[in-house]
Amino acid sequence: MFSTADLEYLCDMAEKKNVLSVEGLTKSYGERILFEDVTFGVQAGERVALIARNGSGKSTMLKAICQLEPADAGRIVFASGIRHGHLRQDLDLVEGATILDTIYVGDSPAVQAMRDYERAMMDGHDEESLQRAYNAMDAHGGWNFEARAREILGKLSLHDLDRPIANLSGGEKRRVALAQVLLEEPDFLVLDEPTNHLDLDMIAWLEQRLASMGTTLLMVTHDRYFLENVCDRILEIDDKQLYAYQGNFSYFLEKREERRANMLAAKERAQSHMKRELEWVRSTPSARTTKSKSRLQRFEDIKAAATKRLREDPMHLSVIPERLGGKVVELHKVKRAFGDRVLFEGMTHHFKRGERIGLVGQNGSGKSSLLRLILGMDDPDAGKVVVGETVVFGHYAQEGGSFNEDWKVIDAVRDIADW
Repeated sequence: MFSTADLEYLCDMAEKKNVLSVEGLTKSYGERILFEDVTFGVQAGERVALIARNGSGKSTMLKAICQLEPADAGRIVFASGIRHGHLRQDLDLVEGATILDTIYVGDSPAVQAMRDYERAMMDGHDEESLQRAYNAMDAHGGWNFEARAREILGKLSLHDLDRPIANLSGGEKRRVALAQVLLEEPDFLVLDEPTNHLDLDMIAWLEQRLASMGTTLLMVTHDRYFLENVCDRILEIDDKQLYAYQGNFSYFLEKREERRANMLAAKERAQSHMKRELEWVRSTPSARTTKSKSRLQRFEDIKAAATKRLREDPMHLSVIPERLGGKVVELHKVKRAFGDRVLFEGMTHHFKRGERIGLVGQNGSGKSSLLRLILGMDDPDAGKVVVGETVVFGHYAQEGGSFNEDWKVIDAVRDIADW
């Protein structure tokens, strides 16, 4: 039975064009099934988020939809004439190109118009072709393409556009790829973790940009505030199946809890029923020969429902805790600079036991540099950092960790956590 909100959504969607249809999509790696028989559609103008636990196949599904990695089964159909752009986690940028060169790569109407115009100018003899190219530049905004590119790149703190891609940091490359896909202005925009390597101002700008573009959007992100402000529909992959929620992230959280409560109740009912059926199955051998095959099959179905695992419990590890003393970390008039550029100076703070502190700032303002000073990886240019005798640091760095390729995951965790 549909709620009022569901009925309003169905009526609204009936008036809109379906731009993407996914039917029976299945993908596995070896014996591990990521998702199975997934079916959904996306309507024009919708802003859809795909969420799930890490490793559930979100990025793989986006790649399958964008025809970068084939699914094992299923059908993916874009509406006729729909152009899609894809921001991937694994970037595909030409290392020898500059930032400015990179944004001219693509098949957007503006870029294609500029290519046609340059070709017509080089030929110089065909007046008709030159006029068509000139009209296309007018129609697709080719004349001001570079100005729009510089504006977007500036918002993403990329100002020296002659820098080669090879000389950029991982975060800067990621922002170049984001600028490239935004400039393409596709009809259907697929974004995989778009807020990675963006500071707060950039995220706020991106929210406004996506809202103003009016482009149909399908994205993966772990940024719950971005989900709340941008998306109007949530798709969740859970236990290889897809669940749809018409609403923002707050609505999704509410309805997901209802769904899980219903599943738990159904599991408890199945367990109760299974106890009765189990007594019947375990009856005497003489009775067993006359048992109904259909009832035995029904018992197997009940058993599967009763033993279904609801993945809510976190993983627990046995590690030996260390007692933290009264002194944690003290910063005394700390300064850090690179050449003439001062990141911060005169910084004083005494960290207290149990504090939970968020360090925010624009990219390049010195957040990671401050962490390196606290960890003792770098020395301050002035002032001092005092660390308590019993303090043991845990550090998750931007560049990730380095592990023995032959280890299991639990071996890598215990190598750090146990010692």
